[in-house]
Amino acid sequence: MKLFSYIVTHDTGFSPNPFWGYCTLADCKPAIRRTADVGDWIVGLSPKAEGNKIVYAMEVKEILTFYEYYHDKRFSKKIPDYTLNTTIYETGDNIYRPLKAGGFQQLQSFHSNGLNERHSTKNHDLGGKNVLVSDNYYYFGSEAIPLLPDLKELIVARGHKNHFSQDVIQMFLDYISKETKKIKASPSKWPENDLSWEIGK
Repeated sequence: MKLFSYIVTHDTGFSPNPFWGYCTLADCKPAIRRTADVGDWIVGLSPKAEGNKIVYAMEVKEILTFYEYYHDKRFSKKIPDYTLNTTIYETGDNIYRPLKAGGFQQLQSFHSNGLNERHSTKNHDLGGKNVLVSDNYYYFGSEAIPLLPDLKELIVARGHKNHFSQDVIQMFLDYISKETKKIKASPSKWPENDLSWEIGK
């Protein structure tokens, strides 16, 4: 079992997307999505200016292709819907619609306007090949919790780390297991006084 750590630069509820009973990592961090296995853990930390706190942690329970992810009814609410004019429905990360002729269309999202392929993140995202799914996760968002002093080696400046001793991994799991699972608070970059995130708890 491996533990991956990285910095969640923009905690908007998009990547990771912790809503509707599953924490999913479908966009950004392609190197993690390509190499993580079922049973591995991923921890996202806040930037240094925000204290390098734990924003979320998830155990990888499933690994799906983008095609499987888009067509799985469990994740239909993670397809962004801007007609509802509600933040929770706009933060969905299920943004790659399979095309009959092959390939994918990038939908409008928090990540991209879905219109300008030349300046889109499509190739970067699809380069990760996989969507990571978890129903065993902790999402703290705007109420991120501090790292233990003995876990400071999880902090990374850029990219990610995944070479930790089993002692460090076990210490992390023991620490995180004392918290309540699923969603604790809104994303830290959520619109002020917008409680729509609670719909997806």
